[in-house]
Formats: sequence, C-alpha cells, structure tokens
Amino acid sequence: MARIGNADSSAIALPSPVVEPPPGLADAFRVAPVAVTDVAELVETDGTPEEVAAEMAEIRRVLTEAGATEVRVSKDEAQRALFWSGRKAAFPAVGRISPDYYCMDGTIPRKRVGEMLNFIGALERKYGLRCPNVFHAGDGNLHPLILFDANDADQLRRTEEFAAEVLEKCVEVGGTITGEHGVGVEKINQMCVQFRAGELELFHAVKRAFDAKGLLNPGKGVPTLARCAEFGRMHVHGGQLAHPELPRF
Repeated sequence: MARIGNADSSAIALPSPVVEPPPGLADAFRVAPVAVTDVAELVETDGTPEEVAAEMAEIRRVLTEAGATEVRVSKDEAQRALFWSGRKAAFPAVGRISPDYYCMDGTIPRKRVGEMLNFIGALERKYGLRCPNVFHAGDGNLHPLILFDANDADQLRRTEEFAAEVLEKCVEVGGTITGEHGVGVEKINQMCVQFRAGELELFHAVKRAFDAKGLLNPGKGVPTLARCAEFGRMHVHGGQLAHPELPRF
C-alpha cells in the first residue's frame, strides 16, 4: 500500500508481503487512515503545483511498477499531516509491545536496502528477537528497533550481538555504522571494523590537537588500537599484523 502528502508536498506509503505486524505497531498506523501491511513508505515532494504534480505522477508510476498495492495522494495539508502521524507514532507504538527496544543507526547505499532488510529478518530468527524497521529510505539511514527485555540478561546479550551484526553488515555493503546518532561507546567496537589503524591514529591526532591531556570524553567515539586488537578486528594486510607490540587477548 502506498500513501502520500499535501498539495505542494506529497508523501507516499508502500507495503510489501512479509509478516503481520504486532498489534501495538499496527495501532500506530491506525492513527492515519492506512491499511497496515508489512511495509509502508512515505514519499514527499515540494515545489510549485506544476512541479509537484509532475513528480507525483512519476512517483506513482515507479511505486506501481514496483508492486505497490495501493497509492494515495494527500489532498491538503491536514491529510498530509495525518499520513505522517503514523510514522511519527511508530516509536511510541514499539514501546507498547516491548519493555525495551534498542534503536540502531547504520546507513547503507539505498540500492542495498532490500538486501539489508532480508539480513535483519534472518537475524530475528537467529537471535529469537523481533525487529521492526523504521528508517529514512531516501538516504539509506536505517533504524532497526530490536525488541527485548533489559531485565533478562540473556536477551540483553543477544540484543547487543544482533546490533553488532547489523552495524558490521552496513560496513560490508558499503555503508557506515552511524548516519546521525553518533558513536559514543555503544558502537566503538564497530569503529575497528570500519576504519584501519592509520585512520584511527589520525582521528586521535585531531582530538589531541584540541584535548592534549585526553580529558574530554575519554574512551568514547574513537577506539584505541589496543581495544581494536582485543576486539580482534585489527586490519591485517599482506600477512603483516599492524602494531605487533600491542597485546592481544
């Protein structure tokens, strides 16, 4: 099913055939008059009325050819806002169906979105955890929401391993471990996957230029080479292990 936005700004939603969404998530989309399906895509355009009409005609054609079961174009600003309300309510809805959720932030080339969603579906089965996906399809910024109970230590462990695999897959397909949320400490090990030792050293050199004593957020954002070695993701080229003086655990 597809859905769209207002007179000079139109949005679309597109569904596909996979699994029935859980009740709480379905409730989010009932805020807007949208039939709940596995995938709903909102596409928005703006400009002069003539530009919008031409772009929406092309959008409708592309979505229809891609298998959209329904395409709707909003008639005014109020209806456009109504269509968007389902997307805006998705995160609160997830909070209704799970005690906790872990929101990821990997970004990939747009042409790999389908492959990535299939990969995440396989991880759901591997780890026994549900994972709705709410993301920016237009720029490849993914927000998988891994559902778990933080009071269950095993679920927490599986959630963190699930998340790590998602981020590392993002790098594998030509993307990055973060599109807007940053690294902090939760993604610091995956920095060892995305960047080589020389690049990490350069990052640290830039930080030292502003923080010579290492007082600002120590241990965050950029991993030490020793950490990468311990994580087992130090890049090896031509059989020559970089920085052999670093201890491996």
